[in-house]
Amino acid sequence: MKGKLLVCATPIGNLGDASPRLIEVLRTVDLILAEDTRLTRKLLAANQISTRMLCLERRRESQMIPRVVGWLIEGKSIALVSDAGTPGLSDPGQQLIPRVIDRGIDVEYIPGPSAIISALILSGLPLHTFLFHAFPPASGGPRRRLFQSLAGLKATLVFFESPHRLLSSLDDLQATLGDRRAAVCREMTKLHEEILRGHISELTASLALRPRLQGEITIVVEGVGSHLTA
Repeated sequence: MKGKLLVCATPIGNLGDASPRLIEVLRTVDLILAEDTRLTRKLLAANQISTRMLCLERRRESQMIPRVVGWLIEGKSIALVSDAGTPGLSDPGQQLIPRVIDRGIDVEYIPGPSAIISALILSGLPLHTFLFHAFPPASGGPRRRLFQSLAGLKATLVFFESPHRLLSSLDDLQATLGDRRAAVCREMTKLHEEILRGHISELTASLALRPRLQGEITIVVEGVGSHLTA
Protein backbone atom coordinates (compact mmCIF):
# COMPACT_ATOMS: atom_id res chain seq x y z
CA MET A 1 0.00 0.00 0.00
CA LYS A 2 1.40 3.38 -1.02
CA GLY A 3 1.94 6.10 1.52
CA LYS A 4 0.89 9.72 1.37
CA LEU A 5 2.61 13.08 0.98
CA LEU A 6 1.09 15.71 3.24
CA VAL A 7 1.91 19.25 2.12
CA CYS A 8 1.68 21.36 5.27
CA ALA A 9 1.36 25.14 5.54
CA THR A 10 3.16 26.27 8.69
CA PRO A 11 2.97 29.54 10.67
CA ILE A 12 4.52 32.54 8.92
CA GLY A 13 5.70 33.99 12.21
CA ASN A 14 3.44 33.34 15.18
CA LEU A 15 3.72 29.71 16.28
CA GLY A 16 0.27 30.03 17.84
CA ASP A 17 -1.19 29.93 14.33
CA ALA A 18 -0.40 26.23 13.99
CA SER A 19 -3.72 24.39 13.70
CA PRO A 20 -4.60 21.27 15.73
CA ARG A 21 -4.74 19.35 12.45
CA LEU A 22 -1.21 20.44 11.52
CA ILE A 23 0.13 19.44 14.93
CA GLU A 24 -1.53 16.03 14.70
CA VAL A 25 -0.10 15.42 11.22
CA LEU A 26 3.43 16.39 12.24
CA ARG A 27 3.16 14.19 15.31
CA THR A 28 1.94 11.07 13.49
CA VAL A 29 3.73 10.96 10.11
CA ASP A 30 6.76 8.74 9.62
CA LEU A 31 8.99 11.55 8.41
CA ILE A 32 9.04 15.35 8.07
CA LEU A 33 10.85 16.91 5.10
CA ALA A 34 11.83 20.43 6.15
CA GLU A 35 13.39 23.31 4.23
CA ASP A 36 15.52 24.08 7.30
CA THR A 37 15.36 21.56 10.13
CA ARG A 38 16.69 24.13 12.61
CA LEU A 39 13.68 26.40 12.06
CA THR A 40 11.13 23.58 11.94
CA ARG A 41 12.55 22.20 15.18
CA LYS A 42 11.27 25.32 16.97
CA LEU A 43 7.71 24.51 15.85
CA LEU A 44 8.11 20.87 16.86
CA ALA A 45 9.61 21.74 20.24
CA ALA A 46 6.76 24.16 21.00
CA ASN A 47 4.30 21.31 20.49
CA GLN A 48 6.30 18.43 22.01
CA ILE A 49 6.76 16.65 18.68
CA SER A 50 9.68 14.28 18.18
CA THR A 51 9.08 13.04 14.62
CA ARG A 52 12.20 12.37 12.57
CA MET A 53 13.20 15.15 10.14
CA LEU A 54 15.31 15.41 7.00
CA CYS A 55 16.35 18.55 5.15
CA LEU A 56 14.79 19.21 1.72
CA GLU A 57 16.30 22.49 0.57
CA ARG A 58 15.61 23.80 -2.92
CA ARG A 59 19.06 23.18 -4.37
CA ARG A 60 18.92 19.48 -3.37
CA GLU A 61 15.27 18.86 -4.12
CA SER A 62 15.74 17.15 -7.49
CA GLN A 63 18.36 14.82 -6.00
CA MET A 64 16.03 13.84 -3.16
CA ILE A 65 12.96 13.08 -5.28
CA PRO A 66 13.80 9.42 -6.11
CA ARG A 67 14.43 8.63 -2.45
CA VAL A 68 11.24 10.35 -1.29
CA VAL A 69 9.13 8.64 -3.96
CA GLY A 70 10.67 5.32 -2.92
CA TRP A 71 9.71 5.86 0.70
CA LEU A 72 6.16 6.77 -0.31
CA ILE A 73 5.85 3.65 -2.47
CA GLU A 74 6.99 1.61 0.54
CA GLY A 75 3.99 3.02 2.43
CA LYS A 76 5.52 5.77 4.53
CA SER A 77 3.59 8.93 5.35
CA ILE A 78 5.68 12.06 4.81
CA ALA A 79 4.96 15.68 5.75
CA LEU A 80 6.51 18.43 3.63
CA VAL A 81 7.04 21.80 5.33
CA SER A 82 8.88 24.99 4.44
CA ASP A 83 10.35 27.55 6.83
CA ALA A 84 7.05 29.46 6.82
CA GLY A 85 3.86 29.35 4.79
CA THR A 86 3.13 26.86 2.03
CA PRO A 87 5.69 24.53 0.40
CA GLY A 88 5.98 25.04 -3.35
CA LEU A 89 5.37 28.80 -3.25
CA SER A 90 8.96 30.08 -3.58
CA ASP A 91 9.94 27.17 -1.34
CA PRO A 92 10.87 23.49 -1.81
CA GLY A 93 8.05 21.37 -3.21
CA GLN A 94 7.71 22.77 -6.72
CA GLN A 95 9.47 19.75 -8.18
CA LEU A 96 8.51 17.07 -5.67
CA ILE A 97 4.74 17.54 -5.58
CA PRO A 98 4.13 17.06 -9.35
CA ARG A 99 6.43 14.02 -9.43
CA VAL A 100 4.56 12.39 -6.56
CA ILE A 101 1.21 13.07 -8.24
CA ASP A 102 2.53 11.63 -11.52
CA ARG A 103 3.38 8.39 -9.72
CA GLY A 104 -0.22 8.04 -8.56
CA ILE A 105 0.64 8.62 -4.90
CA ASP A 106 -1.85 10.47 -2.72
CA VAL A 107 -1.07 14.10 -1.92
CA GLU A 108 -3.01 15.93 0.80
CA TYR A 109 -2.85 19.64 1.63
CA ILE A 110 -2.98 20.82 5.23
CA PRO A 111 -4.07 24.49 4.97
CA GLY A 112 -2.62 27.22 7.08
CA PRO A 113 -1.27 30.78 7.18
CA SER A 114 -0.29 32.48 3.92
CA ALA A 115 1.88 35.57 3.55
CA ILE A 116 0.26 36.22 0.17
CA ILE A 117 -3.33 36.28 1.43
CA SER A 118 -2.38 38.10 4.63
CA ALA A 119 -0.63 40.87 2.69
CA LEU A 120 -3.51 41.22 0.23
CA ILE A 121 -6.04 41.64 3.02
CA LEU A 122 -3.88 44.05 5.02
CA SER A 123 -2.97 46.15 1.97
CA GLY A 124 -6.48 47.54 1.59
CA LEU A 125 -6.19 47.10 -2.19
CA PRO A 126 -8.73 45.30 -4.43
CA LEU A 127 -8.95 41.55 -3.75
CA HIS A 128 -11.15 40.29 -6.59
CA THR A 129 -8.21 39.49 -8.90
CA PHE A 130 -4.53 39.25 -8.08
CA LEU A 131 -1.26 37.93 -9.50
CA PHE A 132 1.51 36.52 -7.34
CA HIS A 133 5.02 36.54 -8.80
CA ALA A 134 7.21 35.50 -5.84
CA PHE A 135 10.64 37.19 -5.81
CA PRO A 136 11.46 39.58 -8.68
CA PRO A 137 14.86 39.16 -10.37
CA ALA A 138 17.77 40.41 -8.27
CA SER A 139 19.32 42.58 -10.97
CA GLY A 140 17.80 45.81 -12.25
CA GLY A 141 17.41 45.11 -15.96
CA PRO A 142 15.49 41.82 -15.69
CA ARG A 143 13.49 43.19 -12.77
CA ARG A 144 12.34 46.25 -14.72
CA ARG A 145 11.46 44.08 -17.72
CA LEU A 146 9.33 41.89 -15.47
CA PHE A 147 7.51 44.87 -13.99
CA GLN A 148 6.98 46.37 -17.44
CA SER A 149 5.39 43.12 -18.63
CA LEU A 150 2.86 43.42 -15.78
CA ALA A 151 2.15 47.12 -16.21
CA GLY A 152 -1.07 46.66 -18.18
CA LEU A 153 -2.71 44.17 -15.81
CA LYS A 154 -5.77 45.17 -13.81
CA ALA A 155 -4.95 42.55 -11.19
CA THR A 156 -3.44 43.52 -7.87
CA LEU A 157 0.23 42.46 -7.91
CA VAL A 158 1.96 40.62 -5.08
CA PHE A 159 5.71 40.06 -4.71
CA PHE A 160 8.09 38.75 -2.08
CA GLU A 161 11.25 40.81 -1.61
CA SER A 162 14.37 40.81 0.53
CA PRO A 163 15.08 43.83 2.77
CA HIS A 164 18.27 44.85 0.98
CA ARG A 165 16.54 44.96 -2.43
CA LEU A 166 13.28 46.55 -1.29
CA LEU A 167 14.12 50.15 -2.19
CA SER A 168 15.50 49.16 -5.59
CA SER A 169 12.34 47.20 -6.35
CA LEU A 170 10.12 50.10 -5.28
CA ASP A 171 12.12 52.47 -7.51
CA ASP A 172 11.72 50.09 -10.45
CA LEU A 173 8.02 49.62 -9.75
CA GLN A 174 7.44 53.37 -9.84
CA ALA A 175 9.54 53.77 -12.99
CA THR A 176 7.62 51.06 -14.88
CA LEU A 177 4.12 51.15 -13.37
CA GLY A 178 3.83 54.75 -12.23
CA ASP A 179 3.19 56.04 -8.73
CA ARG A 180 0.45 53.59 -7.82
CA ARG A 181 -0.98 52.76 -4.43
CA ALA A 182 0.93 50.00 -2.70
CA ALA A 183 1.64 48.35 0.62
CA VAL A 184 4.80 46.96 2.16
CA CYS A 185 3.98 44.24 4.68
CA ARG A 186 6.82 43.26 6.99
CA GLU A 187 7.13 40.53 9.63
CA MET A 188 3.46 39.56 9.40
CA THR A 189 2.03 37.84 12.51
CA LYS A 190 5.31 38.46 14.36
CA LEU A 191 5.97 40.77 17.29
CA HIS A 192 7.18 43.61 15.07
CA GLU A 193 4.57 43.31 12.32
CA GLU A 194 4.39 46.47 10.23
CA ILE A 195 2.13 47.47 7.35
CA LEU A 196 3.04 50.58 5.36
CA ARG A 197 0.43 51.88 2.91
CA GLY A 198 0.54 54.75 0.44
CA HIS A 199 1.73 55.59 -3.04
CA ILE A 200 5.01 53.98 -4.07
CA SER A 201 6.84 57.32 -3.83
CA GLU A 202 5.61 57.80 -0.26
CA LEU A 203 6.70 54.32 0.77
CA THR A 204 10.12 54.81 -0.82
CA ALA A 205 10.64 58.13 0.97
CA SER A 206 9.66 56.64 4.32
CA LEU A 207 11.75 53.48 3.95
CA ALA A 208 14.81 55.37 2.71
CA LEU A 209 15.14 56.78 6.22
CA ARG A 210 15.51 53.26 7.61
CA PRO A 211 18.64 51.69 6.10
CA ARG A 212 18.65 48.67 8.41
CA LEU A 213 15.24 47.31 7.53
CA GLN A 214 14.96 43.60 8.33
CA GLY A 215 12.46 40.77 8.14
CA GLU A 216 10.22 38.93 5.70
CA ILE A 217 8.66 41.38 3.24
CA THR A 218 5.69 41.21 0.87
CA ILE A 219 4.90 44.03 -1.57
CA VAL A 220 1.36 44.58 -2.84
CA VAL A 221 0.70 47.00 -5.74
CA GLU A 222 -2.62 48.04 -7.24
CA GLY A 223 -3.41 47.03 -10.81
CA VAL A 224 -3.78 49.52 -13.63
CA GLY A 225 -6.95 51.55 -13.26
CA SER A 226 -8.02 49.82 -10.06
CA HIS A 227 -8.20 53.14 -8.18
CA LEU A 228 -11.25 53.96 -10.29
CA THR A 229 -13.27 51.10 -8.78
CA ALA A 230 -11.53 50.34 -5.47
